[in-house]
Amino acid sequence: MKLSAGLLLFRFVNHQLEVFLVHPGGPFWKNKDEGAWSIPKGEFSIEEDPLKAAIREFEEETGAKVSGKFIPLDAVKLKGGKIVHAWALEKDIDASSIVSNTFSMEWPPRSGKQIEIPEVDRAEWFTLPRARIKINAGQVPLLDQLVEKTKATT
Repeated sequence: MKLSAGLLLFRFVNHQLEVFLVHPGGPFWKNKDEGAWSIPKGEFSIEEDPLKAAIREFEEETGAKVSGKFIPLDAVKLKGGKIVHAWALEKDIDASSIVSNTFSMEWPPRSGKQIEIPEVDRAEWFTLPRARIKINAGQVPLLDQLVEKTKATT
């Protein structure tokens, strides 16, 4: 079973809830939009503290160090079986200034050529209705929990 941990940043702009989502990098995701976005997250081992992993992964994918009052959310199970542990955090960061780490992958497939791609190619703040369209369907319950825990109106 694969485990993943991530952070769902939120802010209020003119009393409207907005959430921070990232878009995966690389040629596979290049032309995918609706349903492709995610909270910044990454895999961790069973021995690792999930919140520490979430904070680490957030920094790896955005270049931003965050701290504050983390609000635990119930884990969700994605279609592929991965379990995502998540925390919400009220914090405003500049989505246009993210710097993601990179990894090597073979592209095109079976070509023998390695390319370096960012884990995340962009980030954006979304209102809740737009976030529900953009985010991976398996992560929508995280948005619902955020609304419940912050008593935000949608």
